[in-house]
Amino acid sequence: MLSNQITAIVGAHKQRKRIGRGRATGHGKTSGRGHKGAHSRSGYSRRLSHEGGQMPMFRRIPKRGFNNANFTKRYEIVNVSQLDKLFTDGAAVSIDQLVSAGLVDNVNCRVKILGDGELTKRLVVSAHKFSKSAEQKISGCGGTVKVVA
Repeated sequence: MLSNQITAIVGAHKQRKRIGRGRATGHGKTSGRGHKGAHSRSGYSRRLSHEGGQMPMFRRIPKRGFNNANFTKRYEIVNVSQLDKLFTDGAAVSIDQLVSAGLVDNVNCRVKILGDGELTKRLVVSAHKFSKSAEQKISGCGGTVKVVA
């Protein structure tokens, strides 16, 4: 191949290895599977993490410390501006209403109301937590805040 014939396309498509097509190919007879054993037979599959008798990675690495991440309280966040868009003036906003509006995944979620955006409607909002700015905005419009236990 000459240097003026080299393009980005040359070598872009590597031909697949044709196995079991005679000795001349270099992949004849046992087709690169070796002699005997489970690996040579059809239907063989090994566990992804199996390292062939070598001490597995997860056992070689030292384990230290304790993580409390499994026990943290996670909150779904809803902003005051979202409440303003979806609910009418004087509405009582509970977690059930937030689920039906699509703001929260399910009834068992903990909900925190944040004060991002503007609120122009008087709402009665009940949730697990409120930010200070959210409380101020809700009470500033004549609404009330109820903390659910």
